[in-house]
Amino acid sequence: MPWRCMLCPARPIAPTPGTDQSKAAKGRRRGLARPPTATPALAWAPDDPYTTMADYERSIQDMVRQLRNSSEPGDTKCQVNLRLWRSNRRSLSPWTYSINHDATRIPADIPEARCLCTGCINPFTMQEDRTMASIPIYSRLPVRRLLCQAPGEAGHKPSGKKNCPKKYQMVMETIAVGCTCIF
Repeated sequence: MPWRCMLCPARPIAPTPGTDQSKAAKGRRRGLARPPTATPALAWAPDDPYTTMADYERSIQDMVRQLRNSSEPGDTKCQVNLRLWRSNRRSLSPWTYSINHDATRIPADIPEARCLCTGCINPFTMQEDRTMASIPIYSRLPVRRLLCQAPGEAGHKPSGKKNCPKKYQMVMETIAVGCTCIF
């Protein structure tokens, strides 16, 4: 018996010459006129939750405040806790947050993820499996970076200028936002 592709169509896909095989044409022949639909890229537009940079910076500061005031255990064990509501502790690649502080940036404090496991949690045994690896997921976040450091700040090199105006530039900074499991 000759080999036959199970996924290949039984007849050619290309329409025969002289016939219009589009769905719209078939609908017109049957009398089912439909209004044209928008392309998928234009049909869905997410709402922008941050209308200003100040709103964005305020939301990050809220996350930092919640992290500092958290009553959840701060252990660094590689384990899943299904009783906690936060997804970082319910993941098969759990992580914790630390505060990334940089005085020359606005916002100065940003929560940053740190993986708790070298491997991943096996969902059947709920134990760490080191045949897989937990790795951080990075995202680029907009921050305002100070262009001129004030005297006395870390990394400041004395210059001939007595007064340095504080100017900020918008830059994208790479921050770990979570962890995932890879094979």
